[in-house]
Amino acid sequence: MRNLPSGTAVAAVTLLILLAAVAATAQDRLPRLPQPFTFAQTGDSPGKVTFNHTSHVNDKAPGCSACHPRLFKILKSGTAADGKTITHDAMKQGRACGACHDGKKSFGFDDCTTCHRS
Repeated sequence: MRNLPSGTAVAAVTLLILLAAVAATAQDRLPRLPQPFTFAQTGDSPGKVTFNHTSHVNDKAPGCSACHPRLFKILKSGTAADGKTITHDAMKQGRACGACHDGKKSFGFDDCTTCHRS
């Protein structure tokens, strides 16, 4: 007589298959994120700023509506909702990046090297 897998082994394999299916379904819920965007560097900027969607999207509750179109235009990378240039003054007023990066919700912009890279 052949050695058939025990009930525990069958249950373990079934559980692994189920977990893999759930993980694949969760991955399908994530939006296809745009590539990182590097803002044009102005004359007084200490370095380039590159925005990366992957560090801003919550994997557990993905969605674009937290930022688009309220803070940023969705089809024009690096453009604030009001169409104006994103500046530190605008961020201090809670616009664009400053809506979250206020030092309370998320890190502020006291240290230039957090965002500006050479």
